[in-house]
Amino acid sequence: MTGTPSPAALRALSDLLGPKGFTTDPDIMSPWLTDWRGKYRGAAAAMLSPADSDETAALVKICAEYGLPLVPQGGNSGMVGGATPDASGAQLLVSMRRMNRVREIDTGAQLAVVEAGVILENFHAAALAHGLRFPLTLGGKGSATIGGLVSTNAGGTQVLRHGTMRGLVAGIEAVLPDGSLFNGLAALKKDNRGYDLRQLFCGAEGTLGIVTAATLQLVPAATARRTAWVGIASPDAALQLLRRLDAALGRALEGFEIMPQSCIESVLRNIPQTRAPLDAKTPWHVLIELAGEDDEPLDEALRAGLEAALDAKLIDDAVVAQNERESEEFWRIRDSISEAERANGPALQHDISVPVDLMPAFIAENPHRLVAEFPGARAMSFGHLGDGNVHHHVKPPPDVDAVQWLAANGEAVSRLVYRHVLELGGSISAEHGIGQMKRDLLAELDSPARLAALRGIKAGLDPRGLFNPGKLIA
Repeated sequence: MTGTPSPAALRALSDLLGPKGFTTDPDIMSPWLTDWRGKYRGAAAAMLSPADSDETAALVKICAEYGLPLVPQGGNSGMVGGATPDASGAQLLVSMRRMNRVREIDTGAQLAVVEAGVILENFHAAALAHGLRFPLTLGGKGSATIGGLVSTNAGGTQVLRHGTMRGLVAGIEAVLPDGSLFNGLAALKKDNRGYDLRQLFCGAEGTLGIVTAATLQLVPAATARRTAWVGIASPDAALQLLRRLDAALGRALEGFEIMPQSCIESVLRNIPQTRAPLDAKTPWHVLIELAGEDDEPLDEALRAGLEAALDAKLIDDAVVAQNERESEEFWRIRDSISEAERANGPALQHDISVPVDLMPAFIAENPHRLVAEFPGARAMSFGHLGDGNVHHHVKPPPDVDAVQWLAANGEAVSRLVYRHVLELGGSISAEHGIGQMKRDLLAELDSPARLAALRGIKAGLDPRGLFNPGKLIA
């Protein structure tokens, strides 16, 4: 890797981008040099903020000429340090936040062309103004940007029905490592010209190119919404409920989240203005979301499904939100779990996936494996039962120094968790990506065939390793 950028290189970039797009001011750069969790902190020779795709291509050409490494960044809300530069000070941070236009919304085709720096929540509002909806949402919607969501193949709470970001991307515009601009924004239903370059950038974490815009699939705005909170005895019972409701409700079922009672108590204790949806405590809780075009049939179908589950003693209790405010209150509990858990002290957080039918088994078995090797360790799981995504937190024993215990045992604990996941045919990263946090684990635990393919693609498109070095590929 090269050393610190030369004055000539920085001058060329400054001349191209101007004062709005180029800075070396430490105070301006500082907030963007630390990841969202505060786990990684880096340094950068400069922060580059292009205004459009042409400027992005031009700055990449300059950096290619001088051999300068680039770290693309969107909302900086990632969980694995994928958008944080290293500590050398030689890398350049490329912020896409100025590229924040929704270029086009085609209501007939239900497609939108959106630039990389558009914040997800703002895009939701723009689509809704046209009577449409972008069916991907997550807790960080107020800061996450489209480019970052594409580059990490984001998931969220509606994957059950609409898939991950990859499934919603109909076209991509990206700048390649040589500075050429790939325009694949056309939403072609058939395109048989070999490798699908558009999809190659989904989940690539900025290691193959800088996503500057995407054509995204929209769906009709849901004029009806029903949200229910269910108390239930176990993840096994929750899976049975999921199968029942999925068969009865079809495409109306969009969200199915599972949480233990300890998560609910943590939120109520640490997040102001939250209240328990149910009067009685139950071992597990399920949050169900339905979306459709007509209130009455949706309401009737949901209530009928829940009543049948109650009669079958599959669930302990249930409440249906009476209005939009109550629905938002239910979702606020679910979306606040990570924040609430951080307030309880340090823990190892694992974003993993297993086949849906095996998720209850993982939740039940992994704590026993952990305790057998690490006495006193405590595991807590919650997540998207509808798509097999488990957010699995492991906490130190209550009577030890948490920081010291994690430093001594953290890597071994995570390896135990990930090996269990791989035994079940799962993935060590469900929706957060690999970044720098899981890079070495991926290299150690994943299949040689997959790793060889990933490295071959990287070497072919970025032979000098200038795009987001140190991330994803070891």
